[in-house]
Parts: sequence; structure tokens; C-alpha cells
Amino acid sequence: MDGRLRPVGKLDAHRRGLRHKAVSVFVTAGDRLLIQRRAMAKYHCGGLWANTCCTHPLWDEPGAACAARRLGEELGLRGIPLRPRPTIEYRARVGPDMIEHEVVEVFTGHVAAPVEPRPDPAEVEATRWVTLDALRREVRNHPGRFTPWMRIYVAEHLDEILADAARAS
Repeated sequence: MDGRLRPVGKLDAHRRGLRHKAVSVFVTAGDRLLIQRRAMAKYHCGGLWANTCCTHPLWDEPGAACAARRLGEELGLRGIPLRPRPTIEYRARVGPDMIEHEVVEVFTGHVAAPVEPRPDPAEVEATRWVTLDALRREVRNHPGRFTPWMRIYVAEHLDEILADAARAS
């Protein structure tokens, strides 16, 4: 290998456990966070609850552009100003033969009041607004309902991610 980065498909990256870029978005309204239940047909973690949306950027796509694009594609949410947060790296098993080793550009968006998403059913099975205290309790009491990355975010990074989230608007 010559040390240059090259595009790799996300399925291949996850099967090989390769370190790669990702994007995660957290949309809040006051003390509530919009979370989504991933569609059952997703190739991993279908039916589990996750943050507002997450994805992998296209090759050379800026993280902020990716975050805004996926909010629109997955949830029908457009025009929400997004604010970059600290980057998070994690490694987690997401299936019997899959590992995510992600370097995640995190973004927050704030809306004055909860909005009603229009999810793409191929991506999102359900959405709900949850208070941060209720989310922490639910992840602690029922971790199997959540994606591995959501459990990591809640246990290790939620306060840092959502610090000053209300100022994002």
C-alpha cells in the first residue's frame, strides 16, 4: 500500500472493521432529543433506536453538507441550522460479522418546539422526542433497545455533544 486513502464501501468497511468517517446528528427542542428507530431492513441494527440520524459521507463530501443532506433524506427535515460538535471515535460490534470503527463528525440542531418528521420508511421505522433524563434511564434499563453507538453516546458523550445545544439556532 502507498498510504493514500481510497473509497471503500460502507458494508466492506464494517465487515473488515476499517476506521472510517461518519456523521451523527442530534436535533433538540428544549430538553428533548429527537431519536429514530432504524428500519428493520437496514443491514445492521434494524429495529434499534439511535440518535436523530447518522450516516457516512460521500467521498470528499463535507460533514456539514452530509448531515444536512441526511436529515432531509431520512427524516424530511430541512433548513435546521447545524452546529459542529467535538469529533468522537468509537469501535463497536454491530452484527455477528460487522464492526464499526468510526471517526464521527457530530452536529447538533435546535428547534424551538418539537417538529413532526416525515421519515423515509426504508430508513426509519419510527421517531419520538424524549427527554434526556428519560433517555438515560431507558438506555441504562433496556440497553438492547438501542444501537451500540447510541449506548456509547449516552454513556460517554451526551453532555459534551449537547452542551450549548440551544444556542445552535
